[in-house]
Amino acid sequence: MSELTVIMPVYNGERFLKESINSVLNQTFKDFTLLVLNDNSTDGTSEILEAYKKQDSRVSVISKTKNEGPANLRNEGIELAETEFIALLDADDIALPKRFEKQLDYLKANPDVGVCGTWFTFFGTKEKTVQHEVEHEALKVQFLHSCGIGNPTVMFRKTALGSLRFEHQYVPAEDYGLWAQLIHKTKFHNIPESLLKYRWHDANISQTKEANLRKSEVLIKTKQLENLEIQASDSNIQYYINAVSLQRKQASSELIKTMQAAYDLLERNKNLKIYNQELFEKHINRTISRSIRNARDYNKEFYAFLKNESGFFKVLKPVDKMSLFFKCLF
Repeated sequence: MSELTVIMPVYNGERFLKESINSVLNQTFKDFTLLVLNDNSTDGTSEILEAYKKQDSRVSVISKTKNEGPANLRNEGIELAETEFIALLDADDIALPKRFEKQLDYLKANPDVGVCGTWFTFFGTKEKTVQHEVEHEALKVQFLHSCGIGNPTVMFRKTALGSLRFEHQYVPAEDYGLWAQLIHKTKFHNIPESLLKYRWHDANISQTKEANLRKSEVLIKTKQLENLEIQASDSNIQYYINAVSLQRKQASSELIKTMQAAYDLLERNKNLKIYNQELFEKHINRTISRSIRNARDYNKEFYAFLKNESGFFKVLKPVDKMSLFFKCLF
């Protein structure tokens, strides 16, 4: 039996599929099974996969007779995997040659780490290297406002995942939904090196389903706040979310409520110790500072609250204090 299972869902992926499969087969680490789940593709995907199966015994293919979506396919792949270590890759991305080797080495050297990602580089219609937080405590805080790990860079221990799976209610942010829950059950780490090329093109699900993505992210952030004993039914839930995840163009009256929620979050975490308090406070201070700079309106009452009651006036830069004074005055 191989040491690693690589899960790759694909739907009508003939344009880029060969590049992605080749990037797996050309890894410096060789002892793996590439499990490709073909989501009832209607283009040339099936023919490409059959050819690879004949060329390399490490390639295994499951073909679906109806479209099930990538979340369900990844879950099926996880169930079928017989290895402790599982890696994810999308059918249009490219894993750099040492990706699996470096991630496996790290996981084996750090048995308390259950999930290992890497930095990654967008290519295609835009070029940019994404450098997420590296260490576990910083990643926990980052997850409050965005997914801190690139899903197609992930390698994890199956035992660390337990019963958690990708949930359909969070599509198209099902990866964010899963990892935001799992990070409270096992340690995460990102290798601070770009080991994956993430293809950016017009068919990216994150672009084509932007509205659904925003709704899913709100659900995921709300779920995380339960760790601080804040329920989704709380009438101030949006202000708690605004305190950890920048919301531009808030009215001054809304910002006051956001600052009150932020102060409450700091007090809750001081007692519950869910997040590293220093990192948590730094994150909230940065979020509040940016929110103030991006407010919809300013007035004297808002300035008075910020300076005398909020506790956040001291975290503003001198230039922001000066700018705020004049905006509120005039």
